[in-house]
Amino acid sequence: MAFARLRMVVVGAAVFIPALGPLGCGLIQGQSGEQVAPPQPHGHVFFRVQAPSSAGAPVAGRLLIFVRQGSGDSEITTSEFSQENTWVAAKEVISAAPGEMLEINADELAFPRPFMQLPPGKYEAQAVLDTDHSYNYKGRGPQDWISPATSLGNWQPGSVSEPLLVLDHHPPGDMKRSAGRLALTAKAKFDGAHEEEFVSPLLSRFWGHEVKIRSWVISPPGYSGQSRETYPTAYWTQGFGAGLDSALLDGLRLYDRMKDGTMPPMFWVMLDESIPQGTHEFADSVNNGPWGAALTTEFIPYLEAKYRMDARPNGRFLNGHSSGGWATLQLQINYPYIFGGTWSTSPDSSDFHDFNGPDLYAAHANLYRKPDGSPWPIIRGEGKVEATFEQLARLENVLGPYGGQLGSFDWVFSPRGPNGAPEPMFDRRSGDVHPQVIAYWRDHYDLAHLIENTWSERGPLLKGRIHVFVGTADTFYLDGPAHRLEAVLDKLGGDPHFSYLPGRTHFNVYLLGDDANGLIDQIATEMYAVARPGVAWKDDLRRN
Repeated sequence: MAFARLRMVVVGAAVFIPALGPLGCGLIQGQSGEQVAPPQPHGHVFFRVQAPSSAGAPVAGRLLIFVRQGSGDSEITTSEFSQENTWVAAKEVISAAPGEMLEINADELAFPRPFMQLPPGKYEAQAVLDTDHSYNYKGRGPQDWISPATSLGNWQPGSVSEPLLVLDHHPPGDMKRSAGRLALTAKAKFDGAHEEEFVSPLLSRFWGHEVKIRSWVISPPGYSGQSRETYPTAYWTQGFGAGLDSALLDGLRLYDRMKDGTMPPMFWVMLDESIPQGTHEFADSVNNGPWGAALTTEFIPYLEAKYRMDARPNGRFLNGHSSGGWATLQLQINYPYIFGGTWSTSPDSSDFHDFNGPDLYAAHANLYRKPDGSPWPIIRGEGKVEATFEQLARLENVLGPYGGQLGSFDWVFSPRGPNGAPEPMFDRRSGDVHPQVIAYWRDHYDLAHLIENTWSERGPLLKGRIHVFVGTADTFYLDGPAHRLEAVLDKLGGDPHFSYLPGRTHFNVYLLGDDANGLIDQIATEMYAVARPGVAWKDDLRRN
């Protein structure tokens, strides 16, 4: 559930805005060449936004207005860890000609409240046109249009006409994107990283157009396709907000650790699980398609025919963090005859009796309020609540119709509704959980429930193969559901291997000693011991 933000191939008309139900956004369309007159003072807050004059064609997308107190910033945006510091308003632009004037009522669709409730003060504002609706996942992208940050000195919202915000440039590349580009360039300098984009017949048939499984394959140092030597393979996937570039960055770090001799020689398949709707988690879903089946029956056989990988269950392993941790757990549970074990870190909720806190099965379950009326938290840090479920849901709704973390769960877990979109697990206005949707979630994606119901068949293949690491101070309260999953496995005699790391959060669980990524060495060593019982991998490395 690690928040950051990305996208894949847009799945065309199959991405349905109606998924938001009653909180859906309105539409605006400017009139070419016509200036929109400043609004008369009447309490509502309006902004005027000029479409980019330099655009070569009409533009469209999600128009976002960001406002916060202060001045002098070059970028005004939101943070999941201080959500109400920045106010956001949104409108959907279906078409705007270059230079066209648009008007947005910042009281219609806004977070945390209508802008008319802002107290007078010194503010700054910025407009963003999210042209591919990816803001909920990755934030601003190089294809978006933004305005300069504009100072609103001594502003009394709604009492005077608002300043004009001009969309005139694309966002500068941030550090992550710059690092991703550097990594893409660096990969050409050595032969350890191999980009794979595999057209999946199963997924392409599901969507009606070409869909690819994308990854970077990191080979062990010194690997030669001409050698008879084969290697164990770990299938890795990321948390929410990451993508193919960040997968490569992590893969390059793994290569360096193998080269430095702190990790055993293995293949690492760095899988990208991002799509416009969020993350597909390599789950077989009625909304996203058969990603698990495509991985196990198409992509893995393709890779094993191309690379000298151990093509057997005790040579195939899984590792992932956060949403990737849940993905690797479910792959091990649903495909136990394919994989020889998962080492999942800080996985999203594996038992919906504890969905980052709320019990989704409780009578009158509500994601916003506890039975005593107090808010359900979703993010914590240093012993304090940083954000609530309600804040997260309402911010997601303003930023876009899909791609946010909570919406991503609906796309993976929910049945398809009559309008073709996933049925929402909860009402975005009230927070009330929909019991009929949760019943579907339970039967298909509650991993503790699945293990209990299929243990007679899958138990022998799962015993001793589930490893979980989570911090006792996990930022998103994910230590709770991990305890529940462990209890189910203990009851079944599943020989689980769960480690609860004292004081660790969602973001430092890999820290060992003074090495921020030291845990991955331990994980890889344990995998290698399964693939090569009794072989000391450093001795094996010296022999090769």
